[in-house]
Amino acid sequence: MSLVNLAHVCSHLNNATKARLGLTSIPNTKLHLKLCLALQNSGYISSVVRGGPTPPPQHTLLGVPSVNDEVEGVQSLTQSNVASRRLWLGLKYWQSDPVLGKMSVVSKPKRRVTIDVAGLREVIRGEKSGYVEGLRSPGESLYLSTDRGIMEARECVEKQVGGLVLCRVL
Repeated sequence: MSLVNLAHVCSHLNNATKARLGLTSIPNTKLHLKLCLALQNSGYISSVVRGGPTPPPQHTLLGVPSVNDEVEGVQSLTQSNVASRRLWLGLKYWQSDPVLGKMSVVSKPKRRVTIDVAGLREVIRGEKSGYVEGLRSPGESLYLSTDRGIMEARECVEKQVGGLVLCRVL
């Protein structure tokens, strides 16, 4: 798991929302895919589509099938094109404000921050626990990498699991 690349993705998403982009792409890795799917489940981004260096068609992003669509997986993944694979993200806006406000990395490559369930309860209540500041605003989220995948902090408390704190979304 590369936390350096995660920091690049967080800053890229911050810049894309400030520039009011509707569609952006990030490198395709397992960590990025799982984090983006968690962000989509929380309602911060509208769509996550795997693709190549060019953006996918608009109907693919919206999830509407078309008559002329290729069957998923027809383009074979080879050693020569694996580096050019991208995740295309649809960003959401509400009344011309970005839904994904600010995204910041908590764990860094030299200081990985882990937290247990008791510490997560404190963070959800708004209190500081170790290196992790509490969640203050209602729309704020904290994402953790656990042995059950990447989950939001409130979901981790429900399932009684702790893990590595990845990022905070305001």
